[in-house]
Amino acid sequence: MFGDYSLGDLGAIFAMQGFAGLILFSVYLLMALGLAIIFGQMGVINMAHGEFMILGAYVTYLCSNFFQAYLPFLFPAYFFVAMGLAFLASGAMGMLVEWSLIRFLYKRPLDTLLATWGLSLMMQQAYRSIFGAREVGVELPSWLIGSVQVTDTIEIPINGLFVMAVTILITISVALLIFRSRFGQQVRAVMSNRAMAGAVGIDTEKVDRYTFGLGCGIAGIAGSAFTMIGSTGPTSGQLYIVDTFLIVVFGGAASLLGTIASAFSISQTQSTLEFFLSGSMAKVLTLLAVVGILMLRPQGLFTLKVRR
Repeated sequence: MFGDYSLGDLGAIFAMQGFAGLILFSVYLLMALGLAIIFGQMGVINMAHGEFMILGAYVTYLCSNFFQAYLPFLFPAYFFVAMGLAFLASGAMGMLVEWSLIRFLYKRPLDTLLATWGLSLMMQQAYRSIFGAREVGVELPSWLIGSVQVTDTIEIPINGLFVMAVTILITISVALLIFRSRFGQQVRAVMSNRAMAGAVGIDTEKVDRYTFGLGCGIAGIAGSAFTMIGSTGPTSGQLYIVDTFLIVVFGGAASLLGTIASAFSISQTQSTLEFFLSGSMAKVLTLLAVVGILMLRPQGLFTLKVRR
């Protein structure tokens, strides 16, 4: 397998695959952050999470076309506007879904699974009716096109660096929001003991709605970032939903550090194996490894210590 490559070539190959894994890690982590909030903190199995991601991708696509047609002089900065609108659109849609559907299904995880699976099918059909069945892509600003030459054989795409920078910023923001803000304290209080939180004056229904909207909004940002590395179609979100659930469960539900560690290990393993094997075989081997570890440690890599 390695006979045709020199040590320098192998080093360059592993470096490039490692960076490809970092880009995949960035998308996985953005998706998993939103799902960790919804599943880990709220106990809701949201099978439509991928469709909220694709909503953010379609918002970015619409922004790209709008700025090209009507505001071409602002086109280099459109991506920042698109990410903000993707967050707002997916977050608002998530709050609407929580108010109209999810709030009736708390403490019934299997019912939320079925309900959100049906919602995902409805959203996919809506995307087909509005945008068509064919995949679409966005036009990137000139400053996001190209690559940075690290060595003679290693090039790093600029859009990949941008996706990673956005991921770092969002991860830090989520950590500060959940663990250092009043809203984060209310979220953790409601999910720890809803009755006691309500007794001390916390509006639990509002916290539920905002929390679900926050998780869906982060998925919208993931969709916006996704447009830089792939094309967008009505069913594109389903390609990531299983991996995202796997990341959250493997890392440990409600554990931010576990989500980060899980997303990194799974993305790097999958990216490295894809060079030597087919993409499907790489996914199978990664899945088998994760399942094997979960059989030995079913609570995931990291767990929160709580008083009983």
